[in-house]
Amino acid sequence: MIQIFSLKLDNGAVLEARADSDLGLQAGDNCVFQKEFHTDMAVVVRSLKEPSGGADPASLPEIKRVAAVSDLAEANANITKEREAMKCAAGFVEQLALPMKLINAHYSLDKKLVTIQFSADGRVDFRELVKELSRALNTRIELRQIGVRDETGIYGGIAVCGRELCCCRILKEFNSINVRMAKEQDLSLTPATISGVCGRLKCCLKYEHEGYVELEKTMPRKGEFCDTPDGRGKITDRNLLLQKVTVTFESGSVCSYPVSEIKVLSEKKPAGGPRKQNGGKNRKNAEHGDGGKED
Repeated sequence: MIQIFSLKLDNGAVLEARADSDLGLQAGDNCVFQKEFHTDMAVVVRSLKEPSGGADPASLPEIKRVAAVSDLAEANANITKEREAMKCAAGFVEQLALPMKLINAHYSLDKKLVTIQFSADGRVDFRELVKELSRALNTRIELRQIGVRDETGIYGGIAVCGRELCCCRILKEFNSINVRMAKEQDLSLTPATISGVCGRLKCCLKYEHEGYVELEKTMPRKGEFCDTPDGRGKITDRNLLLQKVTVTFESGSVCSYPVSEIKVLSEKKPAGGPRKQNGGKNRKNAEHGDGGKED
């Protein structure tokens, strides 16, 4: 029986491969797989029910065996060669004045392929770089451009929530994220608030977005006037998760109410003006103040 697995290389690259169920592979196992013309080693991340994108399982790389001690030793020996490849590549990048940032180099287990990952602001013509590296390293070269979010996922780190970055812990692909999602979640649009470690919009804006959109359906908008148990005021803030609104009264006092305790009037100030000027906590009788007067 054929099983499908998600594998992760030591350079952060992820791929899918097939294996015979007799191998008994489990998450965390090191395995050796055959892909096209080269053999490499990776860690099993998890098993899959089927290949992503409806790919034919027969077209996937084949896992040959669980990595032996000799395979692990060979992979460790390649680390030294990878450092040398990075130094060599950095020298050619500087020589050719290419606008790119080298991230890492990875030798396949059989040393038939060197994969170098880099990031850049735009497209980079690296054909000359490939020629020089092939000549210097005497092997096949593959240069792969990745985005800053992928780069951050490779390096890892701790997010502002105190947990490991989602891009290296749970996310398997990066979806499109826009500022509108932050607006619909009533977040401050300052870069420090909505940007992640990578400098791009936080990934969690995407997978929390649908929940916030659903919560927003029962909430009034900022700027609307409403009647509260303590009088009439203007909604100046709201908490979608708690389903509460903050109301500011003409007196300047501010109170918070569950949305179920208010009645929305309109976005504009009603012609009748506020019924009270008590602000909730400092309640006054109409005869002791101007709460009953109209503007």
